[in-house]
Amino acid sequence: QVHLVESGGGLVQAGESLRLSCAASGNILSIHSMGWYREAPGPQRELVAGITSGGTAKYADSVKGRFAIFRDNAKSTVYLQMNSLRPEDTDVYYCFADYSDFLHKYIYDYQGQGTQVTVSS
Repeated sequence: QVHLVESGGGLVQAGESLRLSCAASGNILSIHSMGWYREAPGPQRELVAGITSGGTAKYADSVKGRFAIFRDNAKSTVYLQMNSLRPEDTDVYYCFADYSDFLHKYIYDYQGQGTQVTVSS
């Protein structure tokens, strides 16, 4: 089992920044990819940003150039630096960890409880 603990959400104004953190514990040796998704409108979850075991990062088109994901393997933690936040970024952000390096999944092996990000205009 892998346990994910998220932190860093909150309320900010448009244009401001937030950093989300997700710390993994438990049986983490087999974890390959980690990242963040949000429940976008519609049936599909939106991968916000993910990073593979080899360090390859992928981003949603809507956040490219504004968000950055990075991973500290020594701390088993993944971070999402969110800059130039917009009201449309408002959502619950969920951390995920997966045994594969396939980032675009509907169901990941593990996910956190979610952290609310609210951006006011």
